[in-house]
Amino acid sequence: MSTSPDNAASSDGTPPGPAVGTFDDLDIDSRVRSAITDVGYETPSPIQAATIPPLMAGRDVVGLAQTGTGKTAAFAIPILSRLEGAGDGSGPRKPQALVLAPTRELALQVAEAFGRYSAHMPEVRVLPIYGGQSYGVQLSGLRRGAQVIVGTPGRVIDHLDRGTLDISELRFLVLDEADEMLTMGFAEDVERILAETPDDKQVALFSATMPSAIRRLAQRYLHDPQEITVKAKTATAQNINQRYLQVSHQRKLDALTRFLEVETFDAMIVFVRTKQGTEELAEKLRSRGFSAVAINGDMAQAQRERTINQLKSGGIDILVATDVAARGLDVDRISHVVNFDIPHDTESYVHRIGRTGRAGRSGNALLFVSPRERHLLRSIERATRQTLTEIGLPSVEDVNAQRVARFADSITENLASDNLDMFRKLIENYAQDNDVAMADIAAALALETRDGGFLMAPDPPEGERPARKERAPRRSGGSFATYRIAVGRKHKVSPGAIVGAIANEGGLTRGDFGNISIRDDFSLVELPDDLDNETLSALRDTRIGKNPIDLRKDFGPPRTRGGAKRGAQGPRGGGRDGHGKRGDSWGKRGNPRVAGRRNG
Repeated sequence: MSTSPDNAASSDGTPPGPAVGTFDDLDIDSRVRSAITDVGYETPSPIQAATIPPLMAGRDVVGLAQTGTGKTAAFAIPILSRLEGAGDGSGPRKPQALVLAPTRELALQVAEAFGRYSAHMPEVRVLPIYGGQSYGVQLSGLRRGAQVIVGTPGRVIDHLDRGTLDISELRFLVLDEADEMLTMGFAEDVERILAETPDDKQVALFSATMPSAIRRLAQRYLHDPQEITVKAKTATAQNINQRYLQVSHQRKLDALTRFLEVETFDAMIVFVRTKQGTEELAEKLRSRGFSAVAINGDMAQAQRERTINQLKSGGIDILVATDVAARGLDVDRISHVVNFDIPHDTESYVHRIGRTGRAGRSGNALLFVSPRERHLLRSIERATRQTLTEIGLPSVEDVNAQRVARFADSITENLASDNLDMFRKLIENYAQDNDVAMADIAAALALETRDGGFLMAPDPPEGERPARKERAPRRSGGSFATYRIAVGRKHKVSPGAIVGAIANEGGLTRGDFGNISIRDDFSLVELPDDLDNETLSALRDTRIGKNPIDLRKDFGPPRTRGGAKRGAQGPRGGGRDGHGKRGDSWGKRGNPRVAGRRNG
């Protein structure tokens, strides 16, 4: 948690509160204070020092702060401190607090933070509800009762429609990253949720920016809020060498293994986006001979501690982790951080690479960037005020040179072994009995231990590479395919609602969307053509409002006898949808956009 002297101020002229030295100076619940101590936090960050006092006093708050400034604790600490009956079981079973977050990843992070801060409050239950998770888990949690609900707007609306979520006695409502929620098309959902909550609830709204839509929302639903602004100083350490490699998604694993072979490193963290991704990548690295272990949120605490101790002692060299699992990780041995999956926000990037370059050492950070993720690279460079150095994919010659060098080093090391005399006698006897040269025997023994794949085969020339299956037309920044969803103009859907639902349920980003064309009873959406089965399955069950979208790839209209298609080639064909209709096309060719100009 940041303790830098960032400026926090109230726009209404009210001082942000007295100077706060430690959390002991804040009037928070003693059990929450103990949990904060367990986590290792000592000094409130500026947003916490400015926000906790008015929230503890029952006042509405508008906080303008970037991700990574400590805003989750800024609202979680006062909410937990003011829950009715927390810790003795006497409080109401209905939810007292609701936190709305734009994505399932953020919802999980916020729920986990509430769990850490309520560690000494065993009766407090925190329940995340988000798209992509089965309803069964969430329904059982709601039946048991939870004081704090953390959810994405779409799934919260679903539970309200089903009658499985009762927010009639809500006392606290938090809108986290409100500008992002509106950008993703959740404006109507957010307003409906606000309208269904009690008028006397306390509201905290956090946003990185204050566009007019957020200002109107605050004026309509918040009562005399105190506005607090924190300017984060996003910067990366000067002792970290930051590089990036432009590589397609399909070649990431090959690129990583080549990098591991040619780069000298002590210990390394490789960051991926999902829990499943940590297990898959760690297993693939182990199959290639690297000492790699996955660490994610599903890991038990005892196992996590054993894994970290192995990393510290040199028992393992590579940790494949998610952002959440790597929080608080402090191992001096870590010389390299690899962003296998590029983070969606700059603060995550700063936190990730901060795992290296510790204790005065120099560190190294490598970022993998696919062609359609260039905009995220530019955002990172702008926010950190540093230009990352582009490197090329290590060549076959580089890899083989390192393998030969390591082989020579292993010979030199084994020549000093105490057992050398015994094996020398065995080899001499074999050479004499079979009339074989010593060099041939050594080569045979090396072949047995390293097999015929010791050296990497050269890449085939461009003209001799296997022909690739024809893909959908490439847009600027990536390869897209057209998908069909079963909602259209008659369902009163908007492009923003489509983007919000698909991005939230499928874990996609703004750069993953191309054209969106809304027809009468269906819509066509351009998305990456390499969506995995898990994502496709989740998106088929996604709803916009009460309507399932049943997302599937669109292969165009039937062919005529002559083989020509009826109509033009989808939304890229001059506005026709390939089904004989002209509809509302959203987004321009070569310039994929998401929900408004801000997402260009």
